[in-house]
Amino acid sequence: MSAETQAREEICRIGRSLFERGYVHATAGNISVRLDDGFLITPTDACLGFLDPAKLARLDAGGRQTGGDRASKTIALHMRIYAAAASFDAGTRCVIHTHSTHCVALTLQPQRDELLAALTPYFVMKVGHVPVIPYHRPGAPEAAEAVAERIAQYGSRGTPIRAVMLSRLGPNVWHDSPAAAMAVLEELEETARLRLLAASEPLPLGEEQIAELRRTFGARW
Repeated sequence: MSAETQAREEICRIGRSLFERGYVHATAGNISVRLDDGFLITPTDACLGFLDPAKLARLDAGGRQTGGDRASKTIALHMRIYAAAASFDAGTRCVIHTHSTHCVALTLQPQRDELLAALTPYFVMKVGHVPVIPYHRPGAPEAAEAVAERIAQYGSRGTPIRAVMLSRLGPNVWHDSPAAAMAVLEELEETARLRLLAASEPLPLGEEQIAELRRTFGARW
């Protein structure tokens, strides 16, 4: 099985898993994979629970579509993420975007610079900082520019990020494989759920506790 065929199968597997567990609904969300010579991305208005490997959009390295159904409009944002993350995470191969309920709910509250504080050790280790991007319409080029700027800002200060939160829309997460990116999304959404379940503003982990996570597990916080 070729690397591209494996990527197509994995995108469909991850999409179905996210849909069946309620991380995405209807035709919301998209998944892309960076290949050696281009990209695969879910088609526009496709339901992630019912993807066809043969119909995934295929694009060349310049973002021009060469096969499959029409690419999601968010390919421009995904390509900016791949390009911006390359300086800090050269192995980034997958971007996932969802409209995960608890993450979006947090952005309906008073605006904050980051979606969540360091509430749990696994959030610190597996997700890290998640800057909030102010609202732009879906597909707006300004949102892609803002995301690229945040990736560069955090990376330049030694805390590379694996996720951003588009206000009122949902998170974008990335990692070296679809399965690893999904794990980041799962930890992010679970932490957002815990935050919303808390009766009052929870205290974050202290600096000594975070420093221990850096020393022991290489947390990038």
